[in-house]
Amino acid sequence: MSEILSDKHKSLDFFWLLLLTLGALLVQGYHPFAEDAEIYLPGVEKILHPELFPVGREFFLSHASMTLFPNVVAFSLRITHLPMEAGLFLWHLASIFLLLLACWELSSLFFSNARARWGGVCLVAALLSIPVAGTALYIMDQYLNPRNLAAFAGVFMVARTLEKKYVRAFLWLGFTVCMHPLMWVFPFSFCLLFVVMDKLEGTSKSMNAAGLASFLWLGIPLSPAATPAYQEAAKQHAYHYIQNWAWYELLGIVAPLVLFWWFGRTARHRHWHMVERVSRAFILYGLIYLVGAVVVDLPARFETVARLQPLRSLHFLYIVMFVMMGGFLGEYVLRGRAWRWLVLLVPLSTGMFLAQRVLFPASAHVEWPGAGPRNPWEQAFVWIRQNTPVDAVFALDPYYMEIAGEDETGFRCLAERSRLADGVKDNGVVSMFPPLAEEWWAQVQGQTPWKNFRSEDFSRLKNKYGVSWVVVQQPEVVGLDCVYQNKAVRVCRLP
Repeated sequence: MSEILSDKHKSLDFFWLLLLTLGALLVQGYHPFAEDAEIYLPGVEKILHPELFPVGREFFLSHASMTLFPNVVAFSLRITHLPMEAGLFLWHLASIFLLLLACWELSSLFFSNARARWGGVCLVAALLSIPVAGTALYIMDQYLNPRNLAAFAGVFMVARTLEKKYVRAFLWLGFTVCMHPLMWVFPFSFCLLFVVMDKLEGTSKSMNAAGLASFLWLGIPLSPAATPAYQEAAKQHAYHYIQNWAWYELLGIVAPLVLFWWFGRTARHRHWHMVERVSRAFILYGLIYLVGAVVVDLPARFETVARLQPLRSLHFLYIVMFVMMGGFLGEYVLRGRAWRWLVLLVPLSTGMFLAQRVLFPASAHVEWPGAGPRNPWEQAFVWIRQNTPVDAVFALDPYYMEIAGEDETGFRCLAERSRLADGVKDNGVVSMFPPLAEEWWAQVQGQTPWKNFRSEDFSRLKNKYGVSWVVVQQPEVVGLDCVYQNKAVRVCRLP
């Protein structure tokens, strides 16, 4: 009988998690071809259609070669025969659900009270798109990418480690490594630190262990001096360097450590031993990575190593912090009063919703699969996908993703056509893969200043890079054969 009741409770929990998933989607929004999708989705499209991207594929295959993400997504689309957009949407929904499920399991190890557990999960669901200090990361992006999959896998890994189910934790580690070449390091290093501290069971010994762990940063190999082209790419990623963070972003490093200190102190009085131990471990974890950031960000000789971004460790720390914070709110503040939950979650979710509308003002809040795009730039990119040759090579403003109303929609991933290097997303690739810097910078300079281009400039791009099509903004450019136009752009064939 108890097993039947337990199964009923699990089914009810899954039902509420599904509702929270849908709620989180409606608050956060969904933009499948935005931002870093320009880096990750072309790898999926190239596997499904090898004839795509005859030019410029090095700017996305460099990432694709280090993860099984494009292979897994492409395989799932092949076996299900789902359209690309539908498959991406289902993957995104699944990643939200699995993150919330992982947070539920983690909160169950922290709190025995159901309202405390749900407090943690609800807070994470409401804050999926909150910025993580100055890292330029969200807890979960508004589109499918390897970080989203690594996020839930990392939380599952930690939950299994806290339960001392190390084989299962190792399996989750393997999945995380396969999804993202960097984000697995942070939950794994926390698990390692937690196990070491648990074995030592002494504050002074733990501090010695933390000192040894921080000593690891001194073993980072020196990198070759950064080239001028690489420095140009690095300028666009000031968040890689802690000295460029604003004061409130620096506060985003210190405040969580203070919170974990308070969590641990309160937990000690309540005899919540797991919360106390995890909080203590996160204080050391945060300090170790802060030392690492200072070591690799400040000295000039480590300039190209700074791309490893030690403070991405805050991404995982923030997830657990919000799980604990929500648990304490559920236990001490919200309790069993429905109106209190509404007073917290409704304004919070509304604020997050409005923030997303500011980020993507020209696009539908949720870009449902199969629905026509509202954004004129997206409309042009869809037309290109449907009406231009597969081997066409495009050029457009190298900073097109920063133009008002473009909403950071990726050309490659939506139009499925080759383009010359841009100055927004491809420089992110260059910041991680310095050997690409020279070619990237040459192509960006070759397209600058785009707004002043004349017919002879387009002819130069055609002769040098094989460009056969261009996307230009209104008004009409003299000498171009423009076969598509809308209120924002024209798509033109070079003679």
